[in-house]
Amino acid sequence: MVDSTFTASSTDAIDNDIESGFDTLDNDSNSTAETIELEVKPHLILALDYGVKKMGMALGNTITQTARAFDILAMNNGQPDWDNLIGIIKVWGVTQVVVGLPLNMDGTSSMLSKRAHKFARRLAHRVMEQHLPVTVSLCDERLTSIEAREIAWDNGWIKNERDPIDDISACILMSTYFADPNSSIAIDAIKAE
Repeated sequence: MVDSTFTASSTDAIDNDIESGFDTLDNDSNSTAETIELEVKPHLILALDYGVKKMGMALGNTITQTARAFDILAMNNGQPDWDNLIGIIKVWGVTQVVVGLPLNMDGTSSMLSKRAHKFARRLAHRVMEQHLPVTVSLCDERLTSIEAREIAWDNGWIKNERDPIDDISACILMSTYFADPNSSIAIDAIKAE
């Protein structure tokens, strides 16, 4: 596991979080304005860089909008140890999971993106069965592996071209999500392919 921190490049999301901490509602019945303080609740997001042999994981914090490489899970032909994955979500109190969608460069689906989509649907179903308040969404992850390898190589985190960088890819996926949360699509809003 690589101990690194990535920060979203957009400060707009942070400014919006601060500004949305207070909300003013108009009360039509007595035409006075009430100010209601909304509590901004920090939560953890788990980013998953899906793969058939292994899956990179990163934890992101919504307050600092940073991601930390967490782990690389072994996959059995695209299937994780579901009990382990659900256990991680429970223990860490994750409220959102962002699964990377490896599209082709032209934006079309690939065989791997179809498998990632199917994995995300299964994950959403399993967290629902466990009655966990977790949202599962998909986020475009084109070029994260290439960028992760460059970052890892430049920082001396890997010594060999074949060293695993899946957890770093998951950090980059999380940074992409923090830069534009609207770029992800909740799994229940996507039709099965």
